[in-house]
Amino acid sequence: MSTLTVTNIKASGETASRAVSGVAAAWVNFDGTGTIAIRDSQGVSGLTDGGTGVYAIAYSSALNNDDYSYQIHGTSSSTGGITKLTSASGSITTSDIDVQALNAAQSAYQDNDDNSVSIHGDLA
Repeated sequence: MSTLTVTNIKASGETASRAVSGVAAAWVNFDGTGTIAIRDSQGVSGLTDGGTGVYAIAYSSALNNDDYSYQIHGTSSSTGGITKLTSASGSITTSDIDVQALNAAQSAYQDNDDNSVSIHGDLA
């Protein structure tokens, strides 16, 4: 049996490559408190603080369309539990996604210290 080792794979028709097919097109883990900061990421070019509990995540490479799948999660040590991290209405594009951290118990947006977002879709 032979082993084929590659660094990047690019599917036919895609202009950008990624490590392997079927993995996230982009993902990020970030601290959303104080001066927001990316802890680690792949396929993410930047993060913008849009105010209390509001974050914009920009992709390094555009996706083929805005019908991709996304998974989001956020926690805050100040509230001691999981805060609902939801996408903002009308803010899903091929180049970025906006997310909001809502503390359902308090019905208010809040900054989370632990946020994770992953994007699954075809790159353009």
